[in-house]
Amino acid sequence: MTNRLLSRRAAAGLAALCLLAGPALAQDYPNKPIRLIVPFAPGGVTDTGARVVAERLGTRLGQQVVVDNRPGASGNIGTQMGATAAPDGYTLVVGFDGTMVINPHVFAKVPFDTLKDFAPVSKIGDAALVIVTHPSVPAKDFAALVAHSKATEGGVSYGSAGTGSTPHLAGELLRVRTGAKFVHVPYKGGGQALADVVGGSLPMLYTAVAGAYPFIQRGQVQAIAVSTAQRLPSLPAVPTVAESGVPGFEVNSWIGILAPAKTPTAIVERLQRELNAVVQSPDIKERLASLGIVASGNTPAQFRSEIEADLRKYGEVVKAANIRAE
Repeated sequence: MTNRLLSRRAAAGLAALCLLAGPALAQDYPNKPIRLIVPFAPGGVTDTGARVVAERLGTRLGQQVVVDNRPGASGNIGTQMGATAAPDGYTLVVGFDGTMVINPHVFAKVPFDTLKDFAPVSKIGDAALVIVTHPSVPAKDFAALVAHSKATEGGVSYGSAGTGSTPHLAGELLRVRTGAKFVHVPYKGGGQALADVVGGSLPMLYTAVAGAYPFIQRGQVQAIAVSTAQRLPSLPAVPTVAESGVPGFEVNSWIGILAPAKTPTAIVERLQRELNAVVQSPDIKERLASLGIVASGNTPAQFRSEIEADLRKYGEVVKAANIRAE
């Protein structure tokens, strides 16, 4: 009886220590540099957006936040590294809707579980998408573009950054919603696709605003519609898809920061508070806006809910369009 009583007291004491461990770790956190894994090569919107917030986040935390680019397998390699890192707050990963909520559906197998392997910290913002066409395309608005695709033998080809990318799925969703004869042409990145639209060998492209913006400004491509809920301050004359005849349509390519699962709640909450302060700073908002990213920020619970909803939404699109990545 005495041994059992001692064992119970020891277990209770251990449980109490575990409850206190999280806050204690948070008080001392961080005491060394933090690694922020970006699962893509330098230069893209995900990488650039991460770098905009990393420096300021490091200043607020009192430790450097070092961006570590780990590209490969459509973001799966770097994302897996984030999933399997020690859950101590010193390794974080940049989450992108393509890797977190689309890859699990288009790949036969991914080396991580989006919901089980990560502790969402906060979204950074939404990267707006835009439909652009070569100036020779006669349709000057989205309704006319849909009609033009239906009247064109073989339909109208549209490019994207690759099979299973957010622009690809957005295009498929539009095709389903409108009956348009949009024919997907996958590229190994958005840069060449955009170059082909500018050159006239590809009539249409669904892409991030950041890359297309200078070409829109110079009149080398025409902006048909953006896929955000409201018009963008950077493109105020370009209507949304929703106001162009597809009510409720909204597809954004979001980026955010996640920690490995089982990272102490106190550390996740500290990171969220500091990251939210960063993305709400007027100068950071302006810098992100120049990349076509609408800064937002949210709580870990809100971020998880959005991830769960997007997993369901894109799962339905992928299944309906029978999309598979090699």
